[in-house]
Amino acid sequence: MFHLRAAHHRFFVTVPAFTAFIWFGSLLAMLLTWLISGRPKYVSQEGSVAYISDVGASFLKPLFVVVCCITGVGFLLSLVLERLLRHRGRLAPEMRIREHVFGTLAVIGAFIAMLGLALLSGFDTLHYPSLHQIFLLVFMIGVALSAIFTMAEYRWIAQDYQHMRKLRRAYIAKAIIASVLIALAIAFAVTLFYVPNVGGIIEWTIAFGFTLYLLTFCYDLRMAKGTQQYPTVEKEAATSEGGQSGQSQVAEKGGNQA
Repeated sequence: MFHLRAAHHRFFVTVPAFTAFIWFGSLLAMLLTWLISGRPKYVSQEGSVAYISDVGASFLKPLFVVVCCITGVGFLLSLVLERLLRHRGRLAPEMRIREHVFGTLAVIGAFIAMLGLALLSGFDTLHYPSLHQIFLLVFMIGVALSAIFTMAEYRWIAQDYQHMRKLRRAYIAKAIIASVLIALAIAFAVTLFYVPNVGGIIEWTIAFGFTLYLLTFCYDLRMAKGTQQYPTVEKEAATSEGGQSGQSQVAEKGGNQA
């Protein structure tokens, strides 16, 4: 029987790493296909720059659908693993109820993103333009919500475990990457209707940038390395004022994890 407490940390790291590899490799293949083919203008294409959806609605649609499904599931599974590892003591556990709520909401956001990504690939922009845009919006909102709640969770956890520099680095990396991607997504929503060529460039940039966000989970899950377990203190800390007693208890036992 598989046990999270006994599993090697490399198993967990493989999930986001494989997801990022599949996503990046497939995007690169789609982009190169369009460039090498002489930058053809697809039926669904408006400007001179092809959108990912335009390439994905062509003969590469089977690849696009499979990649989107794998990426969506991998993204969700990465957050679920992180959640379970915190619960099992392989990662620094939450000290307060709000951190647990943020973590759960981040998983829900990832689930929404997974559904949006799978559906937008099936309902392509050529045959279902309206539905495709709706599911694209669902995907973007899901990723944004998941990133925001993940950053909030990590911010509070990093404060509780100030002796762990790895947590602080993970929080800063996620915050920078997610903030840039969200800002680009807002710019994409504006240029999509008014400057389609610029919108196409921004879309490719966001998609490749999403690879970096996926890779941050490799760093997170790698912190499960080692056999020492964090104490399970969520219930104690949640019932204490501000979780201070739980924080001091963890600081004594987890100080060598920095």
